[in-house]
Amino acid sequence: MRSSSGRNSGNNGGSRGGNSGGRGNYRGAGNSRDDRQGGGSGGGGRPRKPRPEERQYDVSGPSDGPKRGRGSAARGGAKGGPKQSPQRGGGRTAPARSREYDARAEERNRERYANKPQVKTPKTFPGAEQEGERLQKVLARAGMGSRRACEELIEQARVEVNGEIVLEQGMRVDPEKDEIKVDGLTVATQSYIFFALNKPAGVVSTMEDPDGRQCLGDYVTNRETRLFHVGRLDTETEGIILLTNHGELAHRLTHPKYGVKKTYLAAITGPLPREVGRRLKDGIQLEDGYARADHFRVVEQIGKNYLVEVTLHEGRKHIVRRMLAEAGFPVEKLVRTAFGPIALGDQKSGWLRRLTNTEVGMLMKEVGM
Repeated sequence: MRSSSGRNSGNNGGSRGGNSGGRGNYRGAGNSRDDRQGGGSGGGGRPRKPRPEERQYDVSGPSDGPKRGRGSAARGGAKGGPKQSPQRGGGRTAPARSREYDARAEERNRERYANKPQVKTPKTFPGAEQEGERLQKVLARAGMGSRRACEELIEQARVEVNGEIVLEQGMRVDPEKDEIKVDGLTVATQSYIFFALNKPAGVVSTMEDPDGRQCLGDYVTNRETRLFHVGRLDTETEGIILLTNHGELAHRLTHPKYGVKKTYLAAITGPLPREVGRRLKDGIQLEDGYARADHFRVVEQIGKNYLVEVTLHEGRKHIVRRMLAEAGFPVEKLVRTAFGPIALGDQKSGWLRRLTNTEVGMLMKEVGM
């Protein structure tokens, strides 16, 4: 009984102390943390701090008007307060510069750095200090096969650069300066194009004809580069004619110094004596000098109709027709079947084909390139 009355009196004292703001038993049922901080109805202490769940935060965006709460007047929210710039940091906006001012400033900068040497920043990727391209990459781009196939060509010691056989992988070359050969044939590493056309009869050997006649340019339209023909064929002569954008090669193929041979098939009417071939090889006098054939043979004979093959290295106008006519056998039909190492084969009349890398190498070897 005594202990029970002691506990009741302690609780009552704690309640009284909480109501009056005095110190009491904080473990009493009537006390709380808010009462202890002096935030009660009758307390005279400091104001009670709000709990986190009771606090109010300003979550309004920049377009919701001036922010509320503490410091709104300092931020320009109050009437008559300083207006704040919409830029970040509250700085003032710079005035716009005129175009003349920018032009003068750019001109001054150009004059300032005009005479200063250009500084090349060092390259940081592996192998950047080495100049040129890898040999197998150049060969693959030139059409010699895949990179792996070109590496096998190098392993087989079939590739030479500037006259020396390459024995190891990874060599770097300059496609514009270095001479690259595969199996002794030069590889056209630059962006050159080579075509062979079987020119039909009646086509003019020019790229453009002012009279509107059919010409060689009609067969190579919509090309990415300008092409020109190597040599000429008269209008009524058929056969192979080369088209390319390689000026030096075209010049050498047509220059008498290099003596590139051309082969023709001519249809004539006999009878044909045996000494005709010897006479053509010894030389026939024409109005512009002697003309000699390098080779002559009879390909076919049907009665009095003969099909003969004439090979010569000259390129004068109508040379084959004039030689046979001077020998007493006018030409009825003429076809050029080979230009140097490039043969017409079974290519149809009017067809255009691109030369292979091997054929281009053979042409270059023919003229010492």
